[in-house]
Amino acid sequence: MQRVFVLDGHRQPLMPCAPARARQLLARGRAAVYRRAPFTIILRDRAGGDTQPIALQADPGSRTTGLALVAAFDRGREVLWAAELTHRGLAVGKALESRRALRRGRRSRKTRYRAPRFFKRPHPVGWLAPSLRSRVDNVAAWGRRLGALAPLASVAVETVRFDTQILEKPDIEGVAYQQGTLYGTELREYLLYRYGHQCAYCHGLSGDPVLEREHIHPRSGGGSNRVGNQCIACHTCNADKDNKPPKVWLAQLQSSPRALDQARAENFRSILDGVRPSLRDAAAVNATRYAVGDALQALGLPTRFWSGGRTKFNRTGQGYPKAHWIDAACVGDQGQAVRLDPEQTPLRITATGRGRRQVCRVDRFGFPRTGAGRSKRVHGFQTGDLVRLEQPRGKYAGVHTGRLAGVRADGRFDIATAKGKITSSWRRYQLIQRGDGYAYA
Repeated sequence: MQRVFVLDGHRQPLMPCAPARARQLLARGRAAVYRRAPFTIILRDRAGGDTQPIALQADPGSRTTGLALVAAFDRGREVLWAAELTHRGLAVGKALESRRALRRGRRSRKTRYRAPRFFKRPHPVGWLAPSLRSRVDNVAAWGRRLGALAPLASVAVETVRFDTQILEKPDIEGVAYQQGTLYGTELREYLLYRYGHQCAYCHGLSGDPVLEREHIHPRSGGGSNRVGNQCIACHTCNADKDNKPPKVWLAQLQSSPRALDQARAENFRSILDGVRPSLRDAAAVNATRYAVGDALQALGLPTRFWSGGRTKFNRTGQGYPKAHWIDAACVGDQGQAVRLDPEQTPLRITATGRGRRQVCRVDRFGFPRTGAGRSKRVHGFQTGDLVRLEQPRGKYAGVHTGRLAGVRADGRFDIATAKGKITSSWRRYQLIQRGDGYAYA
C-alpha cells in the first residue's frame, strides 16, 4: 500500500502514514493537504517525532527508473512508497534535432556566412548529451524531493554495465573481442561482403546495378545506425521501400502479384528474422550509470552501489514479478528480504518538461509563422498547472480536474480531461498545484 508523506509544523519529514490515518487527520482538522502529487499532508499541532531509518533505492533505466522507499522496522524491511519515473530523453533528442535543422536552414538562407556553434563550444570533462543529462537530472531531482518528504537515512542504487560486444556476439572471445565487428574493413565494404555484393531484397532481380546502404528499420521511424540494422539494397528497392516500417512494406509485398515483389517478401522475411534489437538503451545506461550514482551521492547520505545481477537474484529468490519499482526494492543485500505487495500500483511519474525554448513557430520550410509569446504565465496560470474547472453549462457542464494544456493571452485556457480538451475562461479555474515538469497517474 502506498503510504502518505507527513510533515510536521516546521515542514520537517516524519514517518509516512497509512491513507486511512491521513483521512482521519484531515477530517479532524489536525492536518492539511500540503501537496497533491505525491500526496503529502502537514500537521498543524505537532513538531518533531520519532522516525525509523528509510532507504531510497533506485533502479536506473534508459526510459524508466524505478524508485522505492524501504523502511527498516523490527519486523523486517517493508516498502512504504514506490514510483516509476519515465524519462523524456527521446523527446529531448528529437527537439535538439529539430532545432539543429532550423539553425542549418537559417544559416544557408543568410547571405553572410555563419559559423556553426559547435566549433566554439568545447565540452567540459564529464559532459553528457542533453538527452542523457535529462535522465540524470530527473533522478537527482526526485532524490532531493523525496529527501524533503521522508526521513531518508541511506541510498542504494543499481549500477548497470552492459557489455555491447557480448550482446552483439555472445561467443566472442580473445583477440576478436578487442578488434570488434568492423575490424579491418569499412562499413560499406563489410556490408557488401556480408550480402555477397548483391541487393539483399531482390538478389539482383530488379537489374539495377547501383547498390546503396539501407536501414532496415528507417532512421525516421526510430531505427538505429548500428550494423545489425543496415544492409545493401539496389537503388530500385531502396526507393520502393523508402521510409516505410518493415511490417508495412512486408504486407505490401505479400499482397502484390508481381514475381519481383514475392521474391522481395521472401528475402525480407529472412532479413527480419536476423535483425537484432537496437543497443541504444544499453548505451544510454552505460553512459549515465556513474553520473546517476554521483547525483544521488550528492544528497549527502551513505550511498552504496550494487550490480544488476544481485537485484535479479533477490527478486527471483523472493518470487516477485518483473517491474521497475520491484527491482528498485530488491537492490543490494538489503533487498534479499523485503516485504511488498506485487499488486500495488506505484505512482506513475512522467517527465514532461517545463515549456519550450522556441520563441516562435515555423512552417515546413523553416520560416517563422507566428510571433513571440508575450508571457509564459497568464492571470497566474501556466501550462502544466493542476487545476479544477467548474463549467456551469454547455456540453461539458460539471466539475473537471486536470492539467492545463494551453493558456492564451485573452484569458481562454484549455484543460485536458478524460472527456477531451475543454476550453473555458480563466475565471472558472481554481489552481490546485503548480506545474513542476512532471505528470502523475
